[in-house]
Amino acid sequence: MKNNGRHLAIVAVIVVIGTVATYYLLTAIYQLPTAASQQAGPIDTLFNFHFMAISFLFALILGFILYSVFAFRRKPGDEEEGAHFHSNTALEIVWTIIPLVTVIALGIWATFILGEVTANEPDELVVEVTGRQWSWVFNYPDYPDIGNSLELALPVDRPVRLEMKSDDVLHSFWVPEFRVKQDLLPGTVQVLRITPTLIGDYKVRCAEICGLEHTNMRAEISVLSQSDFDSWVADRMVSIVNLSPEERGQKWAADFGCTACHSIDGSEMPGPTWQGIGGSEEPLESGSQVTVDEEYIRNSILNPGDEIVSGFQNIMPATFEEQFAAKQAELANTGVEVDILAELVAYIQSVGQ
Repeated sequence: MKNNGRHLAIVAVIVVIGTVATYYLLTAIYQLPTAASQQAGPIDTLFNFHFMAISFLFALILGFILYSVFAFRRKPGDEEEGAHFHSNTALEIVWTIIPLVTVIALGIWATFILGEVTANEPDELVVEVTGRQWSWVFNYPDYPDIGNSLELALPVDRPVRLEMKSDDVLHSFWVPEFRVKQDLLPGTVQVLRITPTLIGDYKVRCAEICGLEHTNMRAEISVLSQSDFDSWVADRMVSIVNLSPEERGQKWAADFGCTACHSIDGSEMPGPTWQGIGGSEEPLESGSQVTVDEEYIRNSILNPGDEIVSGFQNIMPATFEEQFAAKQAELANTGVEVDILAELVAYIQSVGQ
């Protein structure tokens, strides 16, 4: 009995040392990014508990194994059989009940955390987020004059409600510093809540493989002081009626995700570059050639599969006519009349000219 107590005491010391060493090793290898949201606090607490539990279980198992290898190894010349034993009912009950209770407790704890990070907050800033291959577009319903933005600006310490949708395939909105992540499903609106707590610049990434340019589906996020956020809003409240057709066309190119596939500087992207394309002669997959005039550009936008430029694949959605009509109707309700298709064509023809 005395020896058993001594063995257990030594193993206990090994387990404690192993737990501490493993925990610090894990947290050094798997360092979490800087916490920059209110939601990160309880999530990080749960992460750290898991790291500690993993470290303890690893040290517990490895500690008993290593100690047994050295303390109970067969002595030279010892040919006797070891003691035979079959089971220990009490021990089996204990090592079944403890993990069961632990898992249930973790599930309950995680449920409370989920409720905490998704709870409604007063004075939420609503931002509409659209994911499409391969860009993010942000709209601020509380500031309609801003229009769509390719960057997300948020005031620090103010609750934000992100209402998110996908225009095509499955995407996933993920900012590691905010900890929370949400899939975007076509045909539905998903809600994600964030309260930024640290002023700085971050990036939103798509965390679901969504096609050829998935790795480049990123957008800039700026967490600003309230005064800087107000200045950001004021800088962008430029009425589109004061813009030229080409300038509005440049805005539509960004708003409808065209710049995710078409460059304006000649660089290679999934779609043909727009640099100097107006009036040029382009070879088609059919073997013929076409003059890139207004009629060709209009048809390529509305019916992207008709005449495909050689060396490229058609990955454009065939729904731009409906999208343009919906946007024009929305603007018409505010007294603004535009022709999105004509202005977009005018801008494409002007690039590099």
